[in-house]
Amino acid sequence: MVERNETRDTRLRFHELKALLKTVFVNNGTASETAEILAENCAGCERDGALSHGIFRMPGYVGSLRSGWVDGLAVPDATRLGPSFIRVDARNGFAQRALAAADPLVRNALRETGIAVAAIRNSHHFSALWPDVEPFALSGYMALTAVNGLANVVPHGGRQAIYGTNPIAFAAPVEGAPPLVVDQATSVMANGEVRLQALAGKPVPLGTGVDRDGNATTDPHAILAGGALNTFGGYKGSSIALFVEILASAVTGGQFSFENDFTGYPGAQTPKAGQFLVVIDPNWGGSTGFETRLAHLCTRLIDAGQDRLPGARRFANRAAAEQSGIPIAQGELQRLRTLAGEAP
Repeated sequence: MVERNETRDTRLRFHELKALLKTVFVNNGTASETAEILAENCAGCERDGALSHGIFRMPGYVGSLRSGWVDGLAVPDATRLGPSFIRVDARNGFAQRALAAADPLVRNALRETGIAVAAIRNSHHFSALWPDVEPFALSGYMALTAVNGLANVVPHGGRQAIYGTNPIAFAAPVEGAPPLVVDQATSVMANGEVRLQALAGKPVPLGTGVDRDGNATTDPHAILAGGALNTFGGYKGSSIALFVEILASAVTGGQFSFENDFTGYPGAQTPKAGQFLVVIDPNWGGSTGFETRLAHLCTRLIDAGQDRLPGARRFANRAAAEQSGIPIAQGELQRLRTLAGEAP
């Protein structure tokens, strides 16, 4: 996660930032319902310190909308095809609205069977994954999701990009504490973080990626300009990236990461891909004391020396933002207002 820049000089309340972002989305061709969902998501990322998926992403959203690559007016088609299986065709719209369309079907399936699977295709996912799973954990469920994307990661031992950063996330409720939330790419570093390092003129650690000739590099510009990222953990991370590609693309019927082609859509940045989601009621059929047991596990992790639990920094940032607002540089705020169509 990229750290906040302490030189930011403007603070907005969450509802203020969300309202501004909604205006940006509507002003650039999204339906009001879609804009509401995306603004909530993006403002939440900024609030929680997930800066590589916050307002940094807004020009990319706008570029994709203006180019016609993504349909901001798309209405997803969600269908429950069995007791626990839901398929969603996002119709070339954003994944977050597709997931919102699936949500009531998922929750109905959970009440009736204890498990639900949602397979989303023809969708554009351009954000963090924790906002997709955290709400289910807050309802007492365990959720896991995976998304593929634009090919910018080489498989272990390979010479060209095949996978997206192929993130995977899961969340689970914990007794007496915020939910346990894990969100991570299967690449060494998320693409958005590489882009932030490039903007800051800072190198990335050796092993993060390769240049266009396949040579290891610490230059983020070289990785972004025809190079590629590596998977974490060598062949083990590469296997997990493969698993994500199978779940998010093959199971859903979506595109493989290497099938994304932005030709003819200058300015587009949102990858058209698929998303796989599975949600489980851990106490289905009678209480197993899941939340209590998970709290015990979390306590043992801290006792063992782990300095914090996954998601803890996001919750701390959220609490700070609720207290004193979300810090945003004045220049960034003006750019958002310009995208929203406001006069300077």
